[in-house]
Amino acid sequence: MSLVVVSSSCNIDEDITTTLPPKIILDNETGIYTVKQGREIIIAPKYESAEGATYSWTMNGEVLGSSPSLKFMQEKVGKYFVTIAVSNKGGVSKEEIRVDVVELEIPTVSIAGDKNLMVAEGTEVKLNASIRETSLATKFSWSINGNKVSEELSHTFKADVIGNHTIIATATNDDGSHSDTVNIEVLDADDMPFVWQFDRTSYHSVVGRKLLIKPTKVSEDKNAEYTWTIAGQNLPAGNQSHFIFTANNTGEYQISATATTLKGENRITISHSFTVTIHEENKYYRAKNSSSSADWNKIYEYTPAPGQFINELKTGGFDGSQTTMESAIAYVEGRLNSANWVSLGGFGGYIVVGFDHSIDNSGGYDLGVIGNAFDGSSEPGVIWVMQDENGNGLPDDTWYELAGSESDKSETIRNYAVTYYRPAGAGMPVQWTDNMGNRGEIDYLSQFHTQDYYYPLWIEKDSYTLVGTRLEARNYDKSGNGSYWVQPHYDWGYADNFSPSDFKSSDKANLFKISNAVDFEGKKVNLTHIDFVKVQCAVNAKSGWLGELSTEVCGFYDCSLKNNK
Repeated sequence: MSLVVVSSSCNIDEDITTTLPPKIILDNETGIYTVKQGREIIIAPKYESAEGATYSWTMNGEVLGSSPSLKFMQEKVGKYFVTIAVSNKGGVSKEEIRVDVVELEIPTVSIAGDKNLMVAEGTEVKLNASIRETSLATKFSWSINGNKVSEELSHTFKADVIGNHTIIATATNDDGSHSDTVNIEVLDADDMPFVWQFDRTSYHSVVGRKLLIKPTKVSEDKNAEYTWTIAGQNLPAGNQSHFIFTANNTGEYQISATATTLKGENRITISHSFTVTIHEENKYYRAKNSSSSADWNKIYEYTPAPGQFINELKTGGFDGSQTTMESAIAYVEGRLNSANWVSLGGFGGYIVVGFDHSIDNSGGYDLGVIGNAFDGSSEPGVIWVMQDENGNGLPDDTWYELAGSESDKSETIRNYAVTYYRPAGAGMPVQWTDNMGNRGEIDYLSQFHTQDYYYPLWIEKDSYTLVGTRLEARNYDKSGNGSYWVQPHYDWGYADNFSPSDFKSSDKANLFKISNAVDFEGKKVNLTHIDFVKVQCAVNAKSGWLGELSTEVCGFYDCSLKNNK
């Protein structure tokens, strides 16, 4: 008998499953999301191997959510870092996400000019608004007393109804709206107040020299009569609101002035009193000596017009702390002491300097003003000079203009005044009006500068007016497409000017003669010496992408001492 054992083996198939950790796939490759303040954004990544996973969104240790997606919103502008953690049996995956919360692009609108006006019935008031540019489509409108009247940026209000009128300019886009308001009171012409204002009551001058006593503000009233009296002696009455005084002897003179006019049945009288002190020509002359410096020794005032380099933190050299005249002067002193330029901004912007001695009138070139002009880039500044007539060491006497090649041309305007208005928001242009009925803007060049405003930080008022001599602008677009602007020179007599006759290429200074001094009538005046110098931007123009024309200065010197050292 035989035994056969048959052995068999069995293979049992088993499913061996390994759980993989989840994978996070952001819907933004950079991991950076942008949303406007107060707006909601949904961050919704995709996930792989996330069956049965749990989700946790956290920021600074705080749990924000536990869903696959996150609704995120913050009111405060800034950068926020959010972590998404996804976990299952296979492990945990994490990703850090950055959310940039940015400002809403709400348009800002600004109306140039005074916000409270009083006008006579029948007057037309030209209103002009500007809007800060945004990337969003913006709608604009004017309303008068709640009634929409126009969608144009400029509007003329006709004062044909006596009473108070509220005029509102409103700009609106998807992010919000902003308004600016002007209140206008319309009065009967007979009810309009009569104004005759002066900014000072005391004056100083020199024997034989004309002195102009002129109001800073006066009503246009053809019926007004003015009487000027000196030491009790009546002068011929006339319709002049100003007075030209000349004395042949030194001393103190008392002048009284009276204006009268009729308003309806009422007679209105306004009176002013002035004290004029007359000195000898050289009474406070300060002779130079062996220790006298050729260069300026003190900055007395720096009042630029708005411009692209005003408040500018990089090229302009400001640091944001220039919020007073004293700190602005310190800024200028630092710049000039390091042979750097200082911008005077647009038309009328000026700087006043002094020396440690009087600069003599030699009949030749007496004064040097260093600028940064070159061929094709001249931004002329008018030179004004002053004697310390009252001997107090301050530039509070009479300014005399140094005549230049443009002085007697019909295009040149004396007593040209421009008023600049503080912008309503950051990044906006500065609006201006002039005393010839014109309006305009100094453009904000965001592609080059980042300061909030071109309006000087140390000027507290919401508007200020600069008065001076305006030259006809010569700048032009040579390319024809706006890419190449040229600013030609003027023949002679101006700072920061590539003049063929008075510009020194060695130090980029323009040279000036005190003998070219003229008075307020443009007539030659003989000054034996000067103590103070003012440079003032003399054009009101802009050159496309280059921005406004603005005189720059780098230094001042007495030619007689500079040439001897």
